[in-house]
Amino acid sequence: MSPYDALSHQYWREGLDEQLAGHQVVTVTLAPRYFSWRFRGNSLTLSHDISLREEYDLVIATSMTDLSALKGMCPSLQNVPAILYFHENQFAYPVTGASAHLLERQITSLYSAIAADRLVFNSNFNKDTFLGGVDDLLARMPDGVPPEIVASLDNKSLVIAVALRPQTASPAQTSPVFSMVWNHRWEQDKGVVRLEMLVRKLLNTNIEFQFHLIGQAFRKIPVEIRRTLAMLRSENKLGEEGFVEDRDSYIALLNSSHLVLSTAQQEFQGLAVLEAMQAGCIPVVPDGLSYREFVPAEYRYQDDGIAVDMILDVYRQFVGGELPEPKLPDQVDYSRVKDSWQSLLAQI
Repeated sequence: MSPYDALSHQYWREGLDEQLAGHQVVTVTLAPRYFSWRFRGNSLTLSHDISLREEYDLVIATSMTDLSALKGMCPSLQNVPAILYFHENQFAYPVTGASAHLLERQITSLYSAIAADRLVFNSNFNKDTFLGGVDDLLARMPDGVPPEIVASLDNKSLVIAVALRPQTASPAQTSPVFSMVWNHRWEQDKGVVRLEMLVRKLLNTNIEFQFHLIGQAFRKIPVEIRRTLAMLRSENKLGEEGFVEDRDSYIALLNSSHLVLSTAQQEFQGLAVLEAMQAGCIPVVPDGLSYREFVPAEYRYQDDGIAVDMILDVYRQFVGGELPEPKLPDQVDYSRVKDSWQSLLAQI
């Protein structure tokens, strides 16, 4: 069940379908729009889905699912074991603007976690920030909080990263110009303020480069993205921009690039960077979040100055024809992840 079936959620469930070959799988999804309503209202919507009236052996649901309410409204699911899969959690997002719904989302996530038989996280960073967030939240409640909730959640938790699926698109010819890509959602939590500053600093150097600023855009595009695009256009440095709809074209673009940049303020695994690394891009990412688990230390920066120095160093390697091949972490190996899921299903 994927009640907010965004791109990364689709990537995970399509890979999981392949990894669960031999099982009969029924997929139930809702469109990734109206985030606040989806988060709180998905149990109401899903409870009227006729496919959930069948008999099942197991539910695997993303953490967007209001699992406790859904089990209450669907008698057929009440005694079915459930795995809750966390792509992210509601305790580790940087808070910007109004946060009226944040407490409600955190409580909903907590109740869903209690209702699940096992909790699976895509990174230790995700797991630790969720459990730490629950601990802090419950400590603020005035009374009536049962003891050992965090310990019980921890005891049924494990980490299985989203596996990188094979990239089937034909490799494109590598760009003869030094090519960088920033491939994230066009939203504040992906660090668009830092992105603008870094691009401005790069434009003040004398290196020749092309910058692909791609990713999914929504109704309100951050002003920093607009300014960054304008700067790159004015200097004739802008490559591809916006959302690349066709996946083969997207993979071809990654294959043709040399460096992938992240400026994220929140990242629970970092599939965009990992896919770019899979295509041969050198990562330059913040030294924090989940990147510490998936990206070697030599590719992580502590501040903007270090980030620019790292990019310039990769540029010098490119000019010298000495770009290394980035090594992918073992956690995202397809066979390893498949074995982990098969083992979990056997236990449940």
